[in-house]
Amino acid sequence: MNRPATDLEAMRQDLHNVYDGDPWHGSSITTVLDGIDADTAALRSVPRAHTIWELVLHMASWTREVSSRVGGADAKDPVDWPQPGFGGGAASWEAAKRELAAAHAELEERVARLKPDELLRWVGDQRDPKLGTGLTVGTVIRGLLQHHTYHQGQIAILRRAAESTR
Repeated sequence: MNRPATDLEAMRQDLHNVYDGDPWHGSSITTVLDGIDADTAALRSVPRAHTIWELVLHMASWTREVSSRVGGADAKDPVDWPQPGFGGGAASWEAAKRELAAAHAELEERVARLKPDELLRWVGDQRDPKLGTGLTVGTVIRGLLQHHTYHQGQIAILRRAAESTR
């Protein structure tokens, strides 16, 4: 493994590893999602908790928003919890996973084009925790990494819960 020479290179590597590489904390998002079928993704195995499908769409929505901000757009409030097309079965579930993959690929491309000093560019001038503004681009990207790792852990737990009930 090549050691990153800069914080930006390390961030690029972390983005890749969390989604589809070898993160230090365990499995990547793609590894955790591998083999989950539409029925399992739609199962609400923990009352009042989100489903795997809902989590995937939520992660895709926020990845698109962070990608937009990295590209220089003003922050907007994304659709935080998009409604899944549970009725669409396997095709809709595959589409949700493709949406997350496409959003992540777009973000990786945008981050790859950044110059190191752009990590210090501000997203919004007022701190709004709900909207994630008043932070630097670097902080927003690191926040998404934390966000994804958190939800990836939830997906792993929900997957185990679903497997134990079948």
